[in-house]
Amino acid sequence: MAEEAGRIIALDVGDVRIGVAVSDPAGIIAQPVEVYKRVGYTPDCKYVLSLAAYRVYLIDKQYGRRVLLGLPLNMDGTRGAQAQKALDFGGVLENAGLRVYYQDERMTTMTAEDVLISGNVRREDRRRYVDKVAATVILEQWLASGGK
Repeated sequence: MAEEAGRIIALDVGDVRIGVAVSDPAGIIAQPVEVYKRVGYTPDCKYVLSLAAYRVYLIDKQYGRRVLLGLPLNMDGTRGAQAQKALDFGGVLENAGLRVYYQDERMTTMTAEDVLISGNVRREDRRRYVDKVAATVILEQWLASGGK
């Protein structure tokens, strides 16, 4: 069980797109939400704040202020340039008043691709879904670990 009750928003942050998933209010189940096309730090931060302030609020009347970011570590567990970008974006979100957590996201895109292939999603359609499915995988892993 996650350390705090309530929903948490998970983000798979890439250079071009952000995959979004959200947990149920009990912090047990993860579900994909959408894929957002990135614009820049400030508009991207406003988008995440809108998720936390409005969309999650409308879903369950809770003001969700927790965000989980996938942390793209290198295969040896070290932090590279992509991990630093995720940490920098997390800092922007923290400065905006959100509580930010991180989850190792190694292999999550491959797992998401496998899920889509096993679901018989056509190759052309996978690109539209892979980021939000990857965000769901990140969130599922975090919830399974007890939210730490």
